Formats: sequence, structure tokens, C-alpha cells
Amino acid sequence: METAEQKASAVDLLKRAYDAFNRGDIADAVKDLDPNILWIEPASFPGGGTYRGKEGVARYLSQSRAGWAEGRSEPERFITAGNHVVVFVHARIRPQGSSDWQEVRLADVYTFDRGKPVEMRAFADRKDALNWASIKQP
Repeated sequence: METAEQKASAVDLLKRAYDAFNRGDIADAVKDLDPNILWIEPASFPGGGTYRGKEGVARYLSQSRAGWAEGRSEPERFITAGNHVVVFVHARIRPQGSSDWQEVRLADVYTFDRGKPVEMRAFADRKDALNWASIKQP
């Protein structure tokens, strides 16, 4: 992504995807992903592992929401660098059968090619995400 317009388009695409995920509309959340996307969640995350293609990502996202009584995964900041967009995310979730809320701040790094996310890597530590994307720490 070289132009400001391309960067803004990538961020808008991701904002729409997070909004769709938070509404529980998984089909809409994955619609703008590359058909062969590689999606990598840390093994320490519930359901962590590697998922391929829109269908694999949709299964993972559906499964990750299945245990929620309520919650949101809110992007707090978007950082663009080269073909990467790093998203700082604040997730606040109340699991099924619980009155306690769980909160976590993490980072998702999307790699774009021809206007579509072709890879997503989640990181429990935001500094690790910035390092992986070769972004100097703000």
C-alpha cells in the first residue's frame, strides 16, 4: 500500500470486518478477505492455530464467538506500514454462564496484496506485533 487512499481503503475494510464480527455477522466479516487467506492465532488463544481460506476463518470466528454471552472486539488503533496494517484490539467478553467480564488488549497484523488481506497474525503482545511488522515502536 503506497498511497494514502490505499491505506485508508485497507483501514476501512478492516473497520467493516470488526463491526460485522461484533454484530455476529461472520459472513460479512470475511467477505472482503482474500479467498486463500492464511489466518494464524497463537496456540495460547482459545481455538488457536492456523486457518486457511475464508471458510476456515469463518469457522474459527464462529467458534471463537460461540462461548460468549456478550462482548466486543474493538479496534483501538490502526497503524499502516508497507503492506501491513497493525490493529490494536481491546476485547471485552463475558463468557456463557458467567457474570464476570474478561478483558484483553492484543494486536492483529494484516498483510495486504492487491487491496485484500492475504494473511492475518494475532499477537498477545502488541510489541511483538510491531516487531513482526518491522514497525518502530510509537
